[in-house]
Amino acid sequence: MSSTPAEEPAGLRKNGKQWHTPKKAFRPTAGLTSYAKRQETRKTHEAVKEREREMKQEKEAERQAQIQRIRDRRAAKEEKQRYEKMAEKMHHKRVERLKRREKRNKLLNS
Repeated sequence: MSSTPAEEPAGLRKNGKQWHTPKKAFRPTAGLTSYAKRQETRKTHEAVKEREREMKQEKEAERQAQIQRIRDRRAAKEEKQRYEKMAEKMHHKRVERLKRREKRNKLLNS
């Protein structure tokens, strides 16, 4: 009972292919894990996936909020330009009256 294969010093190979890594013995049961351990890993994977989903939803919600802010800003700008155009043609008091009326109608319709 000399040394086991794991303790043998790695010398030169017989076939001359020293660049290959030495292979280990085939052990079909080496990678098997217990059911409880598999369940535990599955649970951690599910937790990670759920967290990823939450993060993606948060990111998408922030993106949608940014898009909505841009749309609101553009709509306000267009409305302001429209009122400025109207003010060129009409008296400013009439424009203010129309603004108030439109605002009232918007609140009633929405």
